[in-house]
Amino acid sequence: MTTDLLPLPRIALIHATALAMGPIAQAFARHAPKAQVFHLLDDSLSKDHAKSGALTPQMVERFKRLADYAWFTQADGILFTCSAFGSAIEACAVASRKPVLKPNEAMFEEALKAQGRGPTLQVGLVATFEPSIASMSEEFLSQAKSRGLNVQIHPCFVKQAMQDLAKGDEDLHHQKVSLAMRELHECDVIMLAQFSMAAAHEACQSITSIPVLTSPDCAALDMMRRLEQC
Repeated sequence: MTTDLLPLPRIALIHATALAMGPIAQAFARHAPKAQVFHLLDDSLSKDHAKSGALTPQMVERFKRLADYAWFTQADGILFTCSAFGSAIEACAVASRKPVLKPNEAMFEEALKAQGRGPTLQVGLVATFEPSIASMSEEFLSQAKSRGLNVQIHPCFVKQAMQDLAKGDEDLHHQKVSLAMRELHECDVIMLAQFSMAAAHEACQSITSIPVLTSPDCAALDMMRRLEQC
């Protein structure tokens, strides 16, 4: 049987902000154009998280219900694009035999492969949604520890950039994010935390020679690899 006759993978993309939808859709279009991807959006999640300052049990339950709906539609895998909700995504993955991916797992793997200039890998983490810094740092440090690697994270929050992007001012968003590169000149690798920051990659890389990583391309490739192994 040729691969053209095999069922096309159906992938649910679950978002807490509409700003993440375009970047991940574009990544799948580049790397897996025949995959059937569809979007589930609850943009009140990011707003509620920002208000509460923490991930509440009620938010975790909302994530589970979004995942249940995705499985009900016969999805083959789920990719969450919201980086501030790590433990909620883990709760969704517990009972699943199908791939359930956090947004930044694959990017973390790439970052940990970077060449350090010393015994401790220096990693920049640039975010436009401040709550994601704590959860992503915890996940990244755990991933590094499991591999016996010493890392130090240098967080950088870019104020108002996400709001600029939401208002349609992409140039100002990209400019603010790229200027953050100057604060991370001692790093070995830099990660852009939000999927919505991916379009700023070119502007960032034009300012620094340090490798700058984004999540969407890494995540799309990782999802397709996992589905092939199922």
